[in-house]
Amino acid sequence: MTTPYAKLFSLPGTRAFTLAGLLARLPLPMTGIAIITLLAQQRGSFALAGAVSATFVLTYALLSPQVSRLVDRFGQRRVLPPATLLSVTGLLLLVACTWLHAAAWPLFIGALLSGCMPSMSAMIRARWTHLYRNLPQLQTAYSLETVLDELSFIAGPPLAVGLGVALWPQAGLLAAAILLALGTTLLVLQGHSEPSRVIRERPLQAVWRIARVRLLSGLMMAMGLIVGTVDIASVAFANAQGQPGAASLVLSAYAIGSCTAGLLYGARRWHLALQRQLLLWALATTLSCLPLLLVDSIAGLAGAVLLAGVFFAPTLIVAMALVERSVPEEQLTEGLTWLLAGLNIGVAAGAAAAGQLVDLGTPGSGFFVALAGAVLVLATALLAVRKPAPVVAHAQ
Repeated sequence: MTTPYAKLFSLPGTRAFTLAGLLARLPLPMTGIAIITLLAQQRGSFALAGAVSATFVLTYALLSPQVSRLVDRFGQRRVLPPATLLSVTGLLLLVACTWLHAAAWPLFIGALLSGCMPSMSAMIRARWTHLYRNLPQLQTAYSLETVLDELSFIAGPPLAVGLGVALWPQAGLLAAAILLALGTTLLVLQGHSEPSRVIRERPLQAVWRIARVRLLSGLMMAMGLIVGTVDIASVAFANAQGQPGAASLVLSAYAIGSCTAGLLYGARRWHLALQRQLLLWALATTLSCLPLLLVDSIAGLAGAVLLAGVFFAPTLIVAMALVERSVPEEQLTEGLTWLLAGLNIGVAAGAAAAGQLVDLGTPGSGFFVALAGAVLVLATALLAVRKPAPVVAHAQ
């Protein structure tokens, strides 16, 4: 199984930009939880902590496609440094405001600036596409990137919380700022693997106006509903069972299922058309969420969450591949970023909706949000595959 992945790194520079991307993508999952942990402890207000964290998440979801649009137009080397500088400035502002016990309103300014963070996952996928466009290795590269995304969301939050507890409360945000600056710097120094800019005589259609991109972004938002629900409902269920520490094991099961499936998916060649694959994985996602409604023990929850996680990575990989075939080469970064933005919005919405249901009912009632998300995944997949593939114009 390792051979396809080893072949990816046969080209010079691939290991270097993969490592840089791994460092630079950690700040995204670190920042939200670091804000919540810091403000909840220092200000004693989960409402303020949640509001500032939500400001960061929503700003990132709205701005990251715009940053990627500029990247497609001017190149990573010219756009990533100023965007990263704004984000690092916001993170340092949050650190300074909490260190100096400033008023609450500057915290929201810091969160807004922090949301200028580029979508590093899209930047690295764009580099893989530049190297392996129309080759079988691209599927393997997308699989690898999905697994690395999962690993960053596994390692990032514990790292941020651990630093904040072991050192000082602001350490998690400070580490995110350092990793973002370091990873971005290492990436932009590697110009040989950067996608080349393509100049067109006529302006291109906006990526968001491409129907398939909108539908696939909606599909990823629905996938995010499932992820956000699993996070909140699993913690609530474990607390209700008197085993709060078991929540981390349950959430690890979701990540393990997704990472394993992603690696296996990328290690083989699939002869089924991407549209049919999308329907297959969407149907499997819907069916895999049904056991979540039946769990009555921690072990049962871990098994159900593991099953649900198995179909996340393949669905994301196929959606990314469809976007790659649906947008012009010089708009790829923006197209991929819209999917990742949709996923982040869905995670935030799923966590909020599941939290409301848990408060109003039982811990298990939150999983109805996951089921609703799964149904939306299938419905959106059906609409996406029925849409004719856009005619992608090639640069002259």
